[in-house]
Amino acid sequence: MQFLNLAKKYIIDGQIYVSLMGTALAVFFMLEQNIFRWPTVLLIFITYFSGYLYTKYQKHRLFPKILVFNLLCGIISAVLIFQNHNEIRLVKWLVIVLLGLMYNSTFLEIYIRKVPLLKVFYVGFTWALVNSWLILPEFHLGIFFVTLLFITALVLPFDIRDMHEDKVITFPKLIGVQRTKVMAYWLVLVAAIISVLYLKTAFAMAFLLNSVITFFLIYFSTNSSRNTYFTFWIESCTGLPLLFYIAYLYIQ
Repeated sequence: MQFLNLAKKYIIDGQIYVSLMGTALAVFFMLEQNIFRWPTVLLIFITYFSGYLYTKYQKHRLFPKILVFNLLCGIISAVLIFQNHNEIRLVKWLVIVLLGLMYNSTFLEIYIRKVPLLKVFYVGFTWALVNSWLILPEFHLGIFFVTLLFITALVLPFDIRDMHEDKVITFPKLIGVQRTKVMAYWLVLVAAIISVLYLKTAFAMAFLLNSVITFFLIYFSTNSSRNTYFTFWIESCTGLPLLFYIAYLYIQ
């Protein structure tokens, strides 16, 4: 039990888990495109981890230390890009970082998280650029829309969780919890259909299986569910496609 509590505190609540899951989804698409490289994997993880730390700790007393840590992460990321990629990849990475800063930087008068209804699409858009643009030599339209729709759908349960705390208008507040879930179902369904059209068969099947599990997790989402239901189970949906694909390789 002590181990589980420590894992929850430092891995799940400490932004490590969501960063690992985001990286796992990127690896899934890297394998589908046959361009897997460890330096790119490390770059993606560092980018997600430093970005989520920045978002979480902006009003915390540790924020100055987080800024120093983020600066070190930026230097490491730049070195990884220069040693393993090219200046175009650096420009792409800088655009992603800028989008992250625009999402939730309190020094800005208006930032994306304060704009009603935009947050869910913006998060999906940023993750979509990582998977379809940053890690690939050329922009991949199919991967972009699969990621955009799927991640947008996964953000909606978090809005259901926070609907009584959010100070801006969100979809659960505007259209209700049930309609928000229906909206998420449709987003996942369309993402699954696009995956069949654009991804190789084994990868499409892995994503379809994950979509079924995602449907169930969205269905049982309530604003009274425990926080770990979202920070662990919902977040896990981004890592399951890779897990299912690895299982497929093992069975083969």
